[in-house]
Amino acid sequence: MQSDLPANENPSRPDADAAASGFAQDELAAVYRVIAERRDMRHFRPDPVDPAVLRRVLEAAHRAPSVGYMQPWRFLRITDPAEREALHAHAAEEQARTAQACGERAAEVHRLKLEGIREAGELLVVALTDGRERYVLGRRTLPEMDLCSAACAIQNLWLAARAEGLGMGWVSLFDPDWLADRLDMPEGGYPIAVLCLGHVERFYDRPLLETAGWDSRRPLEDLVFQDRWGAACELVESPDARESVTGPDGASGRGPA
Repeated sequence: MQSDLPANENPSRPDADAAASGFAQDELAAVYRVIAERRDMRHFRPDPVDPAVLRRVLEAAHRAPSVGYMQPWRFLRITDPAEREALHAHAAEEQARTAQACGERAAEVHRLKLEGIREAGELLVVALTDGRERYVLGRRTLPEMDLCSAACAIQNLWLAARAEGLGMGWVSLFDPDWLADRLDMPEGGYPIAVLCLGHVERFYDRPLLETAGWDSRRPLEDLVFQDRWGAACELVESPDARESVTGPDGASGRGPA
């Protein structure tokens, strides 16, 4: 089923431009649709994930860009039920601590479903590798670019999973030192994400935290500046630019957030 996308997320392309890119118009539209319909999922079916599909999405993750071509990402597949239970219990404890830290919004945090560790067909831990200090290219003034590179890999995996019809949720409710010790990571290995990956009954129409009233998506024009911080960007504000983009069926419109 084809759905309209947010107008500013699916630019139309003249046939000549599409030919130059190597992608047909429907292929381009599919990329923007996957981006628009990706969701941070928390509800899963326990059905197993086809190993061939798991391999494909991990390969997509591994094709992410990385600063200095350092490829800092490491993926640990968790298959031991005891490890799942330990992670689930640890995440529940961290959710309680997070609720306390959120003060007057504590009750809201307690009500939120923030992980699907027990239910998802696959559970992956993403970590930064040890020995990262030897990679200097692109990191001399920004050493955190290893983290940025690993985040790109996670996003690649997320989009590939959505294209395969799999849901994925990024869980950050854990203490990195606890998890590194639990999984026997080498000194310098640093976990950054627990990923729940698997089949779902349906994908959320809108981000779950938006539906729950936690926050909402900000307008693009509030986030894109020109030349100086806070200065409006002509590209975003231009009515002509807004009119030049359409949905995959040729009609402009708003779709899933």
